[in-house]
Amino acid sequence: MQNGRQVSRVRRVPKIRWTNTQGQVSRIFDDVLIGASLSLPRKIIDQLQPWDLENLVPYEEQYISGFQSEVYQVELDEGFDRAKQVMDGIIHQDIAYDIGGDHQRIYQVNTRHSDITYKHCLLPIWSAAFLYANKSYRFVVNGRTGQVQGERPYSYWKIAFAVITGLIVITGGISLLQQSGALEHIEYNNYYAY
Repeated sequence: MQNGRQVSRVRRVPKIRWTNTQGQVSRIFDDVLIGASLSLPRKIIDQLQPWDLENLVPYEEQYISGFQSEVYQVELDEGFDRAKQVMDGIIHQDIAYDIGGDHQRIYQVNTRHSDITYKHCLLPIWSAAFLYANKSYRFVVNGRTGQVQGERPYSYWKIAFAVITGLIVITGGISLLQQSGALEHIEYNNYYAY
């Protein structure tokens, strides 16, 4: 019952029929990039991707002449463990796609890695920081694409002012619509639309 009238509605209810399945999924990973620097947060560095890895050139000392650079700070085993985590997420998606359907429950995955290689890459990242309200905020620039990522300050006064202004505008708009009678017209049309 709605507004004193009986209303019928159609509801979609999902029905799932589970089927056991098993199989194999193969995926070749090339250049799973794991940042080996600990001086900047991984969240910032990971967002600088994609990198132009197909155009890597052999290292020459003159490339970094006049610039500061870092030696890798993540050991090879730890880097491979992080790479496995990245690959596991993609493998899980591949398995779900291979199974098909709308819902999957994947109980067991046995991953085998083979033909593992690695390379150390020195990628151009410019980093800087600025001081605001006695707090340092870092940002980095992808030296290949110019993409910028970093930390920034939030002005809680400006956020609160924007929220209050938005609420005032919405309240004022609703008030104007009510005074003009436009909302009554909308309600009247909606009432007879059932």
